[in-house]
Amino acid sequence: MIISSSRNVAHPLVLHLLDVSERILHPREPADVLPMELSISVLSESQSNDTTCPWLSLDLHQQIASIVPRRLINDQAAYGEFLNSKTNTLGTTKGQWVHQHSVQEHANCKRVESPCYVLTVRIIRMRNVSREDYLSESDCYVTLWLPTSSSEKVRTKTVANCKDPVWNETFYFRIQSQVKNVLELTISDEDIIRDDEYRIIFYDIAKVPLGGSVYETFVLNPQKHEELEVEFTLENIWGPAEAITTNGAIVCRELACLEIQVDQKKKKKHSKCEDQDVRCTLKGSYEETQNISVNCASSLHLADFILFHYAKHKQAELDVLLPKKRSLPSFCGCMSCGPNAYRYKNLTLPLNSFPSDQGLIKEDKELNLHLKTKDWTSDSDLRLGFDLCAEEQEFMQKRRKVAAAALKRVLQLEEDLQDDEVPVVAIMTTGGGIRALTALYAHLLAIQKLGILDCVSYFTGLSGTTWTMSHLYDDPNWSQKDLEEQLVHVQKHVRKNKFLASFALERLTYYAKELWQRTQEGHRISFTDLWGLIIEAMLCDGENPNKLTDQQQALINGQNPLPVYLCLNVKEKLSNRGFREWLEFTPYEVGFQKYGAYIRAEHFGSEFFMGHLMKKIPESRICYLEGIWSSVFSVNLMDAWFMCVSTEDFWQKWTNDRVIDLDVAERSYKLRTHMQYPQGSLASVFQDVIMWRPAVSVVPNFLKGCPMHDNYIRSEFSKWKDCDLDTFPNQLTGAEDLLYLVDNAFFFASSYPPLMRPERKVDLIIHLNYSTGSQIGSLVEASEYFSEQGIPFPKIIPSKEEEENEVKECYLVGDQESPETPLVLLYPQVNDTFREYKAPGVKRNPDEMEDGDVNLSACGPYNIYDLRYSEKEFDKLVKLSEYNILNNKDLIVKALQIAVDRKRQLKRSKQFHDSK
Repeated sequence: MIISSSRNVAHPLVLHLLDVSERILHPREPADVLPMELSISVLSESQSNDTTCPWLSLDLHQQIASIVPRRLINDQAAYGEFLNSKTNTLGTTKGQWVHQHSVQEHANCKRVESPCYVLTVRIIRMRNVSREDYLSESDCYVTLWLPTSSSEKVRTKTVANCKDPVWNETFYFRIQSQVKNVLELTISDEDIIRDDEYRIIFYDIAKVPLGGSVYETFVLNPQKHEELEVEFTLENIWGPAEAITTNGAIVCRELACLEIQVDQKKKKKHSKCEDQDVRCTLKGSYEETQNISVNCASSLHLADFILFHYAKHKQAELDVLLPKKRSLPSFCGCMSCGPNAYRYKNLTLPLNSFPSDQGLIKEDKELNLHLKTKDWTSDSDLRLGFDLCAEEQEFMQKRRKVAAAALKRVLQLEEDLQDDEVPVVAIMTTGGGIRALTALYAHLLAIQKLGILDCVSYFTGLSGTTWTMSHLYDDPNWSQKDLEEQLVHVQKHVRKNKFLASFALERLTYYAKELWQRTQEGHRISFTDLWGLIIEAMLCDGENPNKLTDQQQALINGQNPLPVYLCLNVKEKLSNRGFREWLEFTPYEVGFQKYGAYIRAEHFGSEFFMGHLMKKIPESRICYLEGIWSSVFSVNLMDAWFMCVSTEDFWQKWTNDRVIDLDVAERSYKLRTHMQYPQGSLASVFQDVIMWRPAVSVVPNFLKGCPMHDNYIRSEFSKWKDCDLDTFPNQLTGAEDLLYLVDNAFFFASSYPPLMRPERKVDLIIHLNYSTGSQIGSLVEASEYFSEQGIPFPKIIPSKEEEENEVKECYLVGDQESPETPLVLLYPQVNDTFREYKAPGVKRNPDEMEDGDVNLSACGPYNIYDLRYSEKEFDKLVKLSEYNILNNKDLIVKALQIAVDRKRQLKRSKQFHDSK
């Protein structure tokens, strides 16, 4: 390998090292192809007369670090030719700390310059390896994978037929200091058909001190004294730090762009000539693999360029397949062996060898590769921060004025409330299909009649209540209008024949056209898209063109509560109990409160990489989101089993990898070392059957490429750390290409989580319950969950034993607990005094008693699977729901008064504290 340039000079040792690296990367050429002479020209865009290339003016060790491929570094024989045991590899310096410099700071998020380190891992030996073969000892090797450093896996050599294998092999990884780097060591037995992976060790690199070494002996089987010995060393790297953006939970790293073009070196003489494809692969990049088609009839013509976007400071290699014409004639007529067939030569180029923002030309006998890397300087399209977005904060300022005036009227106050005296009131709903849709309209009408609707600032829903919410917000002023008109409209749709409305021939044609158009726009089609169109047919007169962002018009003056919709992100082959994360939708943003990561609502469904919007896809209509929020068929057998028997021990045994801890838990950001026993082939097949979900929404993951922060376990993330995978950062959402979204009701029967964000400071929650079965169960479930998470929530609540005796129409809880605990006003869906009273204080006549008989049992006319009500059933449900609210007016007013008093007390306490 030769560096040729009339203006730039490289160190002779670097030239020698480049030559050796090329020989190692390409140790042999095909017999029918002459050895290719390769030249790289450094093409500077600058017109400066400097005679020194900037990227070669660095320290010699840094030149080596930026050029030597990882596979060369792992080859100790080649590397030892230049660096002896006393030399720090990759230009490192022991014990030196590179300080972090803050570049930009804002609420809950900062941009800092953070150093990268080099991690050295020496796989020493194993003792007493368990025998996996019947006739001989194991043929053991160890695979190393550090996904935050490189997408490639590396491995040791195989030591055949040995129970005490010795490797003593060293591997190097470039890591970002503020990323949670967890190395996976997989111990495998090499077989002819399929290698057996029987141990995976997860080791947190945070346990290795900077400038020092750690010798670890992993005890894999104490009874058999099976051990793996590994040495870890962590050192600094010379060179500029990486500019990262982080909120303490996840990290957005620097993005770089590789531009590639191809041209022919000479024009082909023969007339019949086919296009040739150059196949380029950059693992870990956004694009992964792309082809460049080269027209061989052209002469010195640059083809259209392709781009790869990748993490600038990760170890990455570009693999290129170059077409080469066969040198020997072939008499076979098939496509692959015909006279014009091409064979391919593979080239591997380490991206660290490319100077930034300068061109390189890689020459072949027939083709030239034009390569250029540059920094991706566009701003991030991902908002990192646990605070509320600017639009929501502005909305709350306006809504506070509306709520203050409404509270003054309802509570008959003599003076206006100050901004810091206005409590944040929210309406929280549960799912329940058409029953929830209908009853919610009636509840809102009653709350409106009491003058309390304007006191409400947030409105959350899931499943069936999202149908009501999304239709209400089609009207920008819905809460200021008489909701009686909305009830008349919804009655028409509840009473109509859903089968005829949804599956008429013209409707099926419409579905096909819409789904085809959606495919053309770039969306991934799933059953929930069809379900969304069916919901539209059941509840609308025709096509509803509205989108989630259109609901911003209903918030522009603070005239309505802010709607928050909820669903779950799950794993494709894991129970909701093993992994689930809440994804919230507002007209402004869509995001995970767990990670403090949000995107603009119009960008949901578009493709992101490392916080940047890469491919904009048109925003979905609201009906498709309704299909996601109420994906009632998205349940697998394991989740169904749990809902029936409240235990999944049986499924855990068969479908989950067994994980044990190899060290003692530490009270810090360091994770325990885990050892995992992967599933066998039978369990894997069994899992595919058990975990299959009949309907799940698959959308591009907007956290793709965003690793976890090194201290994520102690950030705001910890408030929502509640599932098995939370201590496996390599398997969290940032490592996934796609999100798998299902109805929130399959894990949590209420929409409380968005209201529990401390930034929203909710003081009073009006809980409207539409769940089948227990009417107190969702409150008990929420209380137990938030208590485990350490999030303030009422603990003194009605028990299920009390429910067996009698269920009241309304419960106020939280008023006897600490001031930071929100008040909850629970409205179960029950038929209590309504049997004898048709209105508050107005008894029924004997001939009206039948109207008070409302069957709310799971087998009654309002069960969750019934999509059509008669006129009489509809009227009964509406009047019952409205009555239960109006009959408990005094309790609502009492809760509002307590909330105001708490705010005033808090204000006085703060003023007293400030005065001292």
